[in-house]
Amino acid sequence: MADSLALSALAGALPLLTLFVLLGAVRLKAHWAGLAALAVAVLVAVTAYGMPPGLALLAGAEGAAFGLFPIMWIVVAALWVHQLTVFSGRFEDLRRSFNLVSDDPRVQALLIAFCFGALLEALAGFGAPVAITGVMLMALGFSPVRAAVTALVANTAPVAFGAVATPIITAGSLTGISYEDIGAYVGRQTPLLALFVPLLLVALVDGVRGMRQTWPVALVCGAAFALAQFVSASFVSVELTDIIASLVSLAAVVGFLRLWRPAGGARVRESLRTAAAREGADARSDGPEPSDAGAGAARDGARDGEGARLGTARMLLAFLPYLVVIAVFSVAKLWDAAEEFLAGTDVQVAWPGLDGQVLTAAGERSSTTVYAFPWLSSPGSLLLLCGVLVAAAYRLRIADAAREFARTVVSLRWALLTVACVLALAYVMNLSGQTVTVGTWIAGAGAAFAFLSPLLGWLGTAVTGSDTSANALFATLQQSAAGRAGLDPTLLVAANTSGGVVGKMISPQNLTIAATAVGLTGRESELFRKAIAWSLLLLLVLCLLVFAQSHGLAWMLP
Repeated sequence: MADSLALSALAGALPLLTLFVLLGAVRLKAHWAGLAALAVAVLVAVTAYGMPPGLALLAGAEGAAFGLFPIMWIVVAALWVHQLTVFSGRFEDLRRSFNLVSDDPRVQALLIAFCFGALLEALAGFGAPVAITGVMLMALGFSPVRAAVTALVANTAPVAFGAVATPIITAGSLTGISYEDIGAYVGRQTPLLALFVPLLLVALVDGVRGMRQTWPVALVCGAAFALAQFVSASFVSVELTDIIASLVSLAAVVGFLRLWRPAGGARVRESLRTAAAREGADARSDGPEPSDAGAGAARDGARDGEGARLGTARMLLAFLPYLVVIAVFSVAKLWDAAEEFLAGTDVQVAWPGLDGQVLTAAGERSSTTVYAFPWLSSPGSLLLLCGVLVAAAYRLRIADAAREFARTVVSLRWALLTVACVLALAYVMNLSGQTVTVGTWIAGAGAAFAFLSPLLGWLGTAVTGSDTSANALFATLQQSAAGRAGLDPTLLVAANTSGGVVGKMISPQNLTIAATAVGLTGRESELFRKAIAWSLLLLLVLCLLVFAQSHGLAWMLP
């Protein structure tokens, strides 16, 4: 039986192995790699798992629909909001506003990719932080590759509590464990990552020399975020954890910069300009309009002069889109009446020909075959509302705003195809039993499973691009495996959530979003190769931490 399980797990892992090999080794474009991996998933589902071909194709169709809406709908709307800022001419003021805080690119990476990105993750999630911060960094002078990788690595520590703690709440609802307890356990794991991620970011921007010159502010940034995340998750509010942590870390960095400034900022700016010029032609040869326009805004600003006085009114207008995003999402997510109203508009669609035909491993009817259509409550729809408000505030013509929306959709065409393929792949793997088989095989490690537990969350998020989906896949498996191995179920469910945060940076979905945002369409494999080492390193740290917490460091837990 063990051999049979191992062989089944090997077969179940083939689609994911295909995807990663084609991206990392063959360097195939993401949409072709996604299509090939999807074909392998369908073939394995039919031949090795006995899934009827019609059901396998229907599962893929539902996954593709979910990838387009709500996942890519969020990205389209987020980039449209950004593009309105560029079109209005306000994006250059935003760039200069950040320069008033610090013109050091390493510090700007902390402020934008880490602090502001964490706030976007707290409110929206689902790729929006990577898309928005990526183009912001590029407009500040980062080369496309460096901007994308920085945004991907920064989008790590806040993921577990992202979208108002949706991954943790999902895990709690599936396992019956209080989500406050799960959040408190996660609050003893991800803060360790948050402490060191800012140091990784300055290393990505400027290497070892950059770490030596900026470690004080990077440490302040990480420590403030980590402490705030721990305190909020344990004693204040799981849902508000990332909002509090992002604002605390932002305030800590701004306050610290009043007392201390790193050396070498001019050298780094020149180095980034050289790298951007070297990469620019290739990166923009077939890139999307949002990133082209963002880079153009930066160039126009340089021509118009940096010395012009930037008044308070112009600064407020520059930050207006993001203030609107914060306001709209705060009302939608934190005001119970608004949240209930929006949730009540969701439409549940039993996927034709698939619903009721698929059973879970427990022999129960799968709920995954019911497609949720959150036409109004989706973060993408809320971002669309933000865009309408921003267009009105900037007094843009309806025709201009609509044209920018159409250009954004066209620029994302390959990203739309890629994410549709990846989510189709995930649904085929999930509904055929491939993903659960791999997870069950890993869970057979007994007491050593405490070390491997984060690996499941990493795997689930790498496949689906969502920590919430990873918990939907593996939370109950972690709970039952903990019972068989005599381990703390809450610890392993939390480990699944924490493991997922370091899997997001190599998810093909997130790689495609980052690549498209900065104009690297078709070069997702390059980002994958640069991000995979960091992902595996942070995963190893989490595995060691969870193993220690299950034994000698149990005192760390609530």
